[in-house]
Amino acid sequence: MRTYMAKPQEIQRRWYIIDAAGRSLGRVASEAASLLRGKHKPIYTPHVDTGDHVIVINAAKAVLTGKKLQQKFYIRHSGYPGGLKKVDYATMMAQKPEKAVYLAVRGMLPRNRLGRAMISKLRVYRDSSHPHKAQKPVAWKGPAEMEKGGPADE
Repeated sequence: MRTYMAKPQEIQRRWYIIDAAGRSLGRVASEAASLLRGKHKPIYTPHVDTGDHVIVINAAKAVLTGKKLQQKFYIRHSGYPGGLKKVDYATMMAQKPEKAVYLAVRGMLPRNRLGRAMISKLRVYRDSSHPHKAQKPVAWKGPAEMEKGGPADE
């Protein structure tokens, strides 16, 4: 018996919506990363981009557990002396919640050209409105829905 390898021309991409309202940022990001990688599909192949498009709505309503809102920081460095930039999550979630979700998902994807192709299929919006109605996105409830025969069955 031979192992099945998905070919790029065989992949059918779907659109999913994840509602982040009242849910933990990390759990939303891990579900989005799994959908972007294609791990929910039976044809998943690690070296091929088998993932779907993901729309994350209500990013401003995502929550952080514990004291992460005050204690966790986004840190970046310009490369020059004294070029360290630190922004705490409270500021990030107040000003740019889309960026907080985007960076959380990006950190869960591979760090190569395949991961860069996967992250390009992610769209994050602050509130519940989005311009992707024409793609007929399906609401994603989570892994428990797959067991019940939800939209992830193919």
